[in-house]
Amino acid sequence: MNALFQEFFHTRIYKRSQGRITRQVTLAAMAIALIAMAYRLSDTMSEMGPAWYLGVPGVLVLLGVWICYRIVNVPAFADFLIAVEAEMNKVSWPSRGELYRHSVVVLVVLFVLTVVLFGFDVFWGALRTYIMPS
Repeated sequence: MNALFQEFFHTRIYKRSQGRITRQVTLAAMAIALIAMAYRLSDTMSEMGPAWYLGVPGVLVLLGVWICYRIVNVPAFADFLIAVEAEMNKVSWPSRGELYRHSVVVLVVLFVLTVVLFGFDVFWGALRTYIMPS
């Protein structure tokens, strides 16, 4: 626990050149969540005056972004993000044509399943009404 606490008070970047994109995207997602939280908090504190509803959420965002920045550089978590980026680089992404064809197949199958399930619903509803009329 002491090592984790010490990790928050220095500016060193763990393995600077590895997993950079994944760490940046993770940090951005955390920052967006913090900003949304601060915006909601400022709405809640709007009756207290501008010093409160601007100052407190702003300080919390700055503190939260620093903590998030340090979290993505904690060695265990950074190694995980580096491994994630390495695995994502191994993925073979579909071309635009393949993506279009696969999307059409998914949409057609969803439409067919919707029609089939609607048919089952109508059938079983009619059967229930026939067996147990209201």
